[in-house]
Amino acid sequence: MTIKYTKNFLDKLENLFASSEYILRYEKGNFKSGYCILKENKIVIINKYYTLDGKINTLIDIIKEIGFSTKDFSDKKLQDLISELQQTKLKL
Repeated sequence: MTIKYTKNFLDKLENLFASSEYILRYEKGNFKSGYCILKENKIVIINKYYTLDGKINTLIDIIKEIGFSTKDFSDKKLQDLISELQQTKLKL
């Protein structure tokens, strides 16, 4: 899958979190990795000053780290997106 660094693609990734148990928030902070995952509370916080590219790359990393599964989502489009993201490797 080729990653499209557009607002529309960012919205798709944000919709994944909206459909999951996790809460996605953009806030300022001094995170060493640019984000923070509070697994007990199921909250993901991303540095709000990141660029569009940075937010997309970070969300993809988080999705892989959390380990979203296609069976966690009932929407077929979200299931397809998850399976494609699991096969995607970021080139930095």
